[in-house]
Order: sequence, then C-alpha cells, then structure tokens
Amino acid sequence: MFAAERKNKIIAKLKSNNRVKVADLSAEYGVSEATIRRDLQELEDSGLLRRTHGGAVLLEHTKFEPTFTEKEAKYLPEKQKIGKLAASLIEDGDTVILDSGTTTLYVAKNIRAKNVTVVTNSLSIMNELGKRQDIELISLGGNIRWETQAFVGPLAENTLKTLWADKVFLGTNGISIEHGITTPPIIEAQIKRIMIERSNQVIVTSDSSKFNKVTFAKISDINHVDVIVTDAEIDKNLVKEYKKKDIKILISQ
Repeated sequence: MFAAERKNKIIAKLKSNNRVKVADLSAEYGVSEATIRRDLQELEDSGLLRRTHGGAVLLEHTKFEPTFTEKEAKYLPEKQKIGKLAASLIEDGDTVILDSGTTTLYVAKNIRAKNVTVVTNSLSIMNELGKRQDIELISLGGNIRWETQAFVGPLAENTLKTLWADKVFLGTNGISIEHGITTPPIIEAQIKRIMIERSNQVIVTSDSSKFNKVTFAKISDINHVDVIVTDAEIDKNLVKEYKKKDIKILISQ
C-alpha cells in the first residue's frame, strides 16, 4: 500500500471513529509503528488531525458541536467506566449538580449513595433518574437545545442561582491547562459557569480525547477544577502537569 493511500485510510478511519491508535494502525496496514507515527506527523502538519499519546484524534473547528446522538456511541466503554468511577465520589446525603452530557449520563446511571439530591439541566438524566424513588430530582427547566438535550437560558440560570451543591459533575468539549475548559455554544458555557459558582467541588468527567483541545466558548480557567475523571488512554505526562496545578486526576480502568 502506498503512503498516500494509507494516509487517506487513516483519515477515513478518524472520521468514523474520531480516534486512532498507532499500534492498531501498524497491525492493520502491516507497517512499523515508526512509519505510522511519521504518517500521523505529516497529517498533523497538514492540519488534518491532532496527535495524542499513542495515536491521534480528528481535528475539528472550534465551533464544531456534535449532537447528543452523535456523541452517545463514541468512546462508549470509556464513558461507562468514567461514569461509574465518578459516581463513586457521591456520598450519602450529597446534593449534586449533573451537567448535561453523554458521560454525565453514566454518572447518573451509577449513583449508589443514599439520600442524594440531584439538580440537572439534562433531559436524558431526568428521564433516567425520574424512575428512581430514592433520589430527589430537581429540574432546572428553561429552553431545551435539541443538539445536546440540555436546558439553558435565563429560566434555568435563575433557578440554578437559588441553589447550592456539594459537587458538580461537569461535561466539557475541551480541557487545556493554558486555555481552561471549553465548549462550543456560548449559551451552554454560561450555565456551566454558574454550576461551578454554585458548587463546593468541581469534578470534570471527560474521556482522554478532550485533553489539549480548545473549543469556542470558555467555561472557566483550569484552576477552578478540583478533580478530573478520565480514561486510561490519557498521556501520563499530562497527568503530572495537572497534578502540579493541584488538580486530582482519577483514571478509570
């Protein structure tokens, strides 16, 4: 297989899966890992992807926003493990805010603590927890965005400003030490900022593909984050950098 054909196949695979691994590509195309790393470097230089530890992710415009349905199937095993680990941080009697998102949905599915109050702007989480008699569920209301199934706007924001939570579990599209946590739509960045302001502890739940990624609207500086729960694919050097910022990184297995 010629290099150009191999690179086209790598881009096609990225468009389908959003992430590739060097070892997998090496085995699939029958070339050395050094060759694959060189391919990825050339594709990154062309602005077609972003290299990560052990692989690459598709390069997206800062305002690109996948829908809830599009995100739901991506990194599903990672999200399930992240959600389970994050949910273990919820203690008996906690009041928590669950932000809208495909990963925070798995936090909701794995709540085992007793006497918990959940505040959320997520239609999917409302549908999930509305079945449980052992959880007090508070909906923020407001205008719903079909793209993310999230309630946003003045009604949701004003309700949130009257509440106080022990912990917030926040979804995000980008995590960067330099640029903070970000998301494409300004209106969702706004309600996420208020969630942070109204919580004692800020926990970001995100798969490793979101690291070193910056999207359009800033939610907050990274120093407002206390804990990040992510998957085992995160670059270990990045973990060290976040620890220097006094941010705890929990890695699901």
